[in-house]
Amino acid sequence: MRHVLVLDLQDDPEAIAAYRHWHRPGGPPAAVTRAIRAGGVAALDIWQVGDRLVMLMETAPDFDPVANAARDAADPEVQAWEVLMDRFQRRLPFARAGEKWVAAEQIYSLDDQP
Repeated sequence: MRHVLVLDLQDDPEAIAAYRHWHRPGGPPAAVTRAIRAGGVAALDIWQVGDRLVMLMETAPDFDPVANAARDAADPEVQAWEVLMDRFQRRLPFARAGEKWVAAEQIYSLDDQP
């Protein structure tokens, strides 16, 4: 299953550069990468334009975001990463309380066109 999520960064070139640095190959802690994979995420890519991020995530059919969130909340290394990333991230104005990455809704697919 494909998930598309959106988040903004602080509109500050130094913060954006730091965020990109933390996401270079080998940048995220190994425990974070293990947690993502253990949660049923087969592929995850983050794209950037300006201060906007788009995450493309492919998950296994049994992917359970609620169970993953609970497991991550209990993992101190994952929580330390989240606290660090919060310094650089900015919630979208229409995000619900406590929501960081907002799921996008697909409105068009070339595959659906005649």
